[in-house]
Amino acid sequence: MPEGSGGSPRTLAEALRARDDEELAALLRARPDLLSPVPNDVTQLATRAGTRASVVRALERLDRFALQTAEALAVAPDPAPYGTLLALMTGDDGDAAVEAVLPQALETLRRQALVWGGDDRLRLVRTARELLAPSPTRPSPTGLGPTVTEATAGMSPGRLQEILVAAGLPTTHDPVSAVAALTSLFTDRTRMAALLDTAPPDALAVLDRLVWGPPYGEVTADPTPPVRWLRDRGLLLPASARTVVLPREAALHLRAGRAHRVPEPVPPAVAAASEHRPQVVDSAAAGQAYTALTTVEDLLKDWHEGGPPVLRAGGLAVRDLKRTAAALDTSEQLAAFWLELAYAAGLLASDGEADERYAPTPAYDEWLELPTAERWGELAAAWLTATRTPGLVGSQDAKGRTLSALGPELDRSAAVEVRHRVLELAAGLVSGAAPHPETLLARLRWERPLRGGAAGGEAGGAGKDLRAMVATWTLSEAELLGVTGRGALSTHGRALLGAPPAPPMDADTGTDGETPVAGETLVDHETLAERRARAVKALAPLLPEPLDHVLLQADLTAVAPGPLERPLAETLAVLADIESKGGATVYRFTPGSVRRALDAGRSASDLHTFLTTHSRTPVPQPLSYLIDDVARRHGHLRIGAASAYVRCDDEAMLDEILADKRSQGLGLRRLAPTVLAARADPGTLLEGLRAMGYAPAAESSEGDVLITRAHARRTPPRTAPAPVPEGPPVPDGTLLGAAVKAIRAGDMAATVVHKPGAEQGRREPGELPRTTSSETLATVQAAALTGSAIWIGYVNAEGTASQRVIAPVRVEGGFVTAYDHTADEVRTYPLHRITGVAELAEE
Repeated sequence: MPEGSGGSPRTLAEALRARDDEELAALLRARPDLLSPVPNDVTQLATRAGTRASVVRALERLDRFALQTAEALAVAPDPAPYGTLLALMTGDDGDAAVEAVLPQALETLRRQALVWGGDDRLRLVRTARELLAPSPTRPSPTGLGPTVTEATAGMSPGRLQEILVAAGLPTTHDPVSAVAALTSLFTDRTRMAALLDTAPPDALAVLDRLVWGPPYGEVTADPTPPVRWLRDRGLLLPASARTVVLPREAALHLRAGRAHRVPEPVPPAVAAASEHRPQVVDSAAAGQAYTALTTVEDLLKDWHEGGPPVLRAGGLAVRDLKRTAAALDTSEQLAAFWLELAYAAGLLASDGEADERYAPTPAYDEWLELPTAERWGELAAAWLTATRTPGLVGSQDAKGRTLSALGPELDRSAAVEVRHRVLELAAGLVSGAAPHPETLLARLRWERPLRGGAAGGEAGGAGKDLRAMVATWTLSEAELLGVTGRGALSTHGRALLGAPPAPPMDADTGTDGETPVAGETLVDHETLAERRARAVKALAPLLPEPLDHVLLQADLTAVAPGPLERPLAETLAVLADIESKGGATVYRFTPGSVRRALDAGRSASDLHTFLTTHSRTPVPQPLSYLIDDVARRHGHLRIGAASAYVRCDDEAMLDEILADKRSQGLGLRRLAPTVLAARADPGTLLEGLRAMGYAPAAESSEGDVLITRAHARRTPPRTAPAPVPEGPPVPDGTLLGAAVKAIRAGDMAATVVHKPGAEQGRREPGELPRTTSSETLATVQAAALTGSAIWIGYVNAEGTASQRVIAPVRVEGGFVTAYDHTADEVRTYPLHRITGVAELAEE
């Protein structure tokens, strides 16, 4: 049994007041909602700790065994000694594992101010008892029903005496003693066993169906003989006209004293689904990390000149998501993930214009200039802290509306905690081991049994566990991003998480070391920037070096055997079309791609020089002929704005164009021997002549050839979306220290003993002191002369009243300057705002 405190406090406020500063700080760290705003004193802290919203939040953060302990206290007498709680958790036969862990679970409940009192008088906070205790409308999680006293409330005295007679008990003179006698029978193991030995087998079968809950059952107006036998002896008591309930004391006897069918004192272990050599894991993760970078680049390159429009309600239209998925050659769900990743990293945003569209941000251009590993670090850090959940894209919210990619309804504040915890559990396995998803989900359910929550109403449909879905998405997203390789956490993934090195493999058993229990964390106190820098350093040697060459083939293709340097890749993407990707990228040269390079301002000699410089194989003759042929015809025809015109020094070529039936839709007519006019606009005319097999070039109004390059569209500077926090943030040490200091000072002012005055007998406890202006001034002046402390009531400019203990230093000009023990600083107070003063009693 754990050590109890010296004396049991009478209230939760007294229990909190007896804690030292470190224990109060631990409470505020575990329940940060208690700090919004900082309580004035310990009494207010205790009141806030007992509110329904705060208690629900605290219960949701308990692991399964701590919650089972609280549930057992909810069905125990109030207050309950530790022995009673132990008996409810271990049963008549005892349980060594439960007995060993129960003191730790009880201490967890005490630290979080859900349980208070010494071991001889354990009390569950009233709100928690109301939430966890059984009621007709809300069965207890233990499956137990009401006590005999609760179930017989309102029962007629005659009926109670009939039950006593049927149960073989002597009649009593009043209902209270009758209920006590029946309770005594049900809690006496020997007498209760003797009573049940006389029960018909069918009656015992009825009890078996009710014993583990729910304890309620429906009966007809004429119940069966087994039910009648049980009802006559009080083993089933009426809950309503057609409902009976198994009393708690009887159920506990049938359960051998155990409140839960299966206590779970030990968290389930996370098993390894597969194991690989760490080098294989790191290599696979690095390869996937590079693929993630190229995918994000391809996505934003596709939106280089401006992406699709923003829906009126926000987000991306389904058809645009499908187009994006087709461009990336992936599924719509994966396309949504890459979009959300770029958005979370601040590389993609809406431009905010009247005709709002998505486009890359200026940060995207800066990101492109970073080394490869650092670009991955930016993406991975954004993913780790993002509350966006792309897995919800395509599902429906509570109102039946479909959730869209980049939409405003995808934030889930629990995502960060679940994502971190999944990776921490993976880090607890041996190096190279991939966690088994089912065992990992079982561990998460044990750690936060009340935090699963149906995603229906949020997204995804009723009955779905949001935490389980986020955990499953985390495993797949970590693999896509290269944080894991073959399902196992990589070295750079561990560095990003801040996890220690993986435990060594047990050579004999092949199992990992001890898995951390709930509440432990593998993340150290490094900042995210420091962890990201370590991850980048670990990943950099694993990434392939960019190549400065390609291999030209005779079939008008070029093979890039690896990633290319950025200038080479950009130029080659203009000169050739990408035919396939993979370990090696294949580019194909076509007349259209060569013409695209010429339109961008390159000459034929520039293209020959470029290919000769960057090819490890000789330039094939067919490719040289292709470039020369397209260049020879490129720009021979000139198109400008008339509405549009065509000019050419070769009159025979213009005759040929006019004679071609395919040109009739362009509305051409000859203005001069070398000039044709057209009704079509220059762009249509340009495309029409190219479709006919010619290679015209556009020209400006001055007659110069127009060089066409892709127009880069960027949004105004945009910051990455801030994660949506789950409740108040965890306070740091500085805030905790200041808060504890303020609570202690306020408590001193609220509980200080002062000398009784004429008004003391008529003042309610906690009421501000009331004295006349002359009495206030005289008392304050006397305290300033003697250097003593006084107790004052004060109302600030906003009308907020408070009690303070001050030591006046100077009184002049209608103000008193004093050291305020409540605020622990020197302050000046207007005398007219002091409601009254009282001297402190001598100790």
